[in-house]
Amino acid sequence: MTLAKPLPVAVIGAGLSGLSCAHRLLAAGHTVHVLDKSRGPAGRMSTRRAEDSTGPWQCDHGAQYFTARDPAFRAEVARWEAAGAAARWDARLASFDGTAWSTPQTPLERFVGTPRMTSPAGWLASRLGDHGTLQLQATVQQLERTADGWVIASAEHGRHAPTYSAVVLAIPAPQAAPLTAAVAPVAAAVARSARMRGSWAVMLRFAAPVPLAWDGAFINAGPLRWVARDSSKPGREGEETWLLHASPEWSEAHIEDDAAAVTQTLVEAFVAIGGPSPAAATAHRWRYADTEPPLTIGCWWDDAARLGLCGDWLHGGKVEGAWLSGQAVAERLLATAS
Repeated sequence: MTLAKPLPVAVIGAGLSGLSCAHRLLAAGHTVHVLDKSRGPAGRMSTRRAEDSTGPWQCDHGAQYFTARDPAFRAEVARWEAAGAAARWDARLASFDGTAWSTPQTPLERFVGTPRMTSPAGWLASRLGDHGTLQLQATVQQLERTADGWVIASAEHGRHAPTYSAVVLAIPAPQAAPLTAAVAPVAAAVARSARMRGSWAVMLRFAAPVPLAWDGAFINAGPLRWVARDSSKPGREGEETWLLHASPEWSEAHIEDDAAAVTQTLVEAFVAIGGPSPAAATAHRWRYADTEPPLTIGCWWDDAARLGLCGDWLHGGKVEGAWLSGQAVAERLLATAS
């Protein structure tokens, strides 16, 4: 569907959901302004890049991989693959129940961004074209609905000059709720109904390859939930890096703990399953990592207000859900504007 009249739209959030929405709207003729509080696009498809005493390193510390079951999303992933922004990760996987190791039997295509998990979002952001803009380090704090449309105010820039015909919030539910409370109580109620959980991640560096027989492991006992040899992913170069994700339950119980104490606990759990002590380690706390249970409404849209919500938390979780949710809210907007 193509717009009868192009409209200026603000998309708040430059993760995969927001960029998916932006591209669909741009293809239909919108002018789209994407805003994000971070220094770069990608949201939780995040990669830490740094240099310390061990040398330069990188490690995916948010989403670890993604699958593509939906045909439309699989076609999108194929575009990323053709552009060199994604590739299949044929990881050697294992599972540990606290006493015994096993090998997952379900065949599943797993993909990662290349050369880092941020690459698909970076590729999408670079292709917004003449009618799309990305404004980073803009923390949106207020939405105001005027007679002429929507006006946005951010912490860094105050009241923004443009007026928008529609606004889409592509941010975690706990951030969407306060932004919409005064202007769209129903949207705020939807956001408050989603219970998002935190997660601790610890990035490990080693001077030599770690002699473990697997590249990724699902851990179903103790504080760990997922362990991965990040440097085994396609396109990675440099030193040996590993990622430890704590379980949601452990993370929630320790979300306010000191990063050093969290690092010590998770490294000790890694050593307990056969890993060596790292040369260096860095922790990162995700306050909004996943939703339990995720909502399954796809997206939320108000025709009269021209205000929408999208994100993985509305579409079953995961990377694929984020992209599909962005497409869904864009289609709702297009149907309203046609």
